[in-house]
Amino acid sequence: MKYKEAGVDIEAGDRLVTKIKSLVKGAFRPEVISGIGGFGGLFRLDTKKYKDPVLVAGTDGVGTKLKVATLCNKFDTVGVDLVAMCVNDLLPRGAEPLFFLDYLAVGKLKPDWAEEVIRGIAKGCEIAGCALLGGETAEMPGVYPEGEYELAGFAVGVVERNRLIDGSRIGVGDKIIGLASNGLHSNGYSMVRKILFEEKGLSVKDRLPEIEESVGAELLKPTRIYVRPILGLLQKFEIRGIAHITGGGMVGNIPRILPEGCQAVIRKSSWEVPPIFEIIHEEGRISDEEMFRVFNMGIGMVVIAREDEAEGVRATLTEMGETPYPIGEISKGNKEAEIV
Repeated sequence: MKYKEAGVDIEAGDRLVTKIKSLVKGAFRPEVISGIGGFGGLFRLDTKKYKDPVLVAGTDGVGTKLKVATLCNKFDTVGVDLVAMCVNDLLPRGAEPLFFLDYLAVGKLKPDWAEEVIRGIAKGCEIAGCALLGGETAEMPGVYPEGEYELAGFAVGVVERNRLIDGSRIGVGDKIIGLASNGLHSNGYSMVRKILFEEKGLSVKDRLPEIEESVGAELLKPTRIYVRPILGLLQKFEIRGIAHITGGGMVGNIPRILPEGCQAVIRKSSWEVPPIFEIIHEEGRISDEEMFRVFNMGIGMVVIAREDEAEGVRATLTEMGETPYPIGEISKGNKEAEIV
């Protein structure tokens, strides 16, 4: 018996490695001293640049948004999502992403299809300014049916120890600034698919009057990568707290960075909520409380700044092409995010 008869095509894997080598070159940093195909990616941290460097690591996936990509037969944007979900999680610590690794598991490997996924990963790394250091593609017949797949990502960043952000400096009166999201990003898709596809009976090709694109195009909008604007802010301002608004929404993520005695007061009328959230809200008959617990509601990243620096922070973000909103402030309370 040959391995291929058991459902694993070694030659297909080799062809994929050949295909993606040029993609990886685009997601490069000078600290990388190895190429794709070795047993471990090599990254030489220039310790002369730092006095007391701290490495920050994170891992995440894309969730059931992968199902939408399959329905649309479009797979490059979920690669961007994968990078975004990981590198955005490094930013609340004040860390600069250095390198990224991916894990792609499939039932049956098709090199052209896998190349499309990895093309998106490489693009995400370029946007984030980090290196695509390596990865793993696993063909697993019997675990994943043909056409099914899973994506996971791993990111490592660095920050000076004396510049670590842990939320401990957040105080009453600090201002909360929200950075606009690009729609749903990569959370809540099990609920979205149930409402739009199962209950409402839509297909990815259908169009709704509230949105300019097809349902599939709207749902596949890639997660925004906030690395460059956040790192730019950290060079100019005393940023006291940063929260990536993912699963759990604002009410679940902002309290993770609050010190004792503080709560976040969020004014939900202070920013423009994208139409897709209103559609889900109405079609699913979902309460406001549940919407803010599941979705980002149009805010993908939150920054907490001193009151006297808040306007400067907003102006700087606007100059960098972001859409920042003054969405609230810190008051006395018990480590909660109150939506008013």
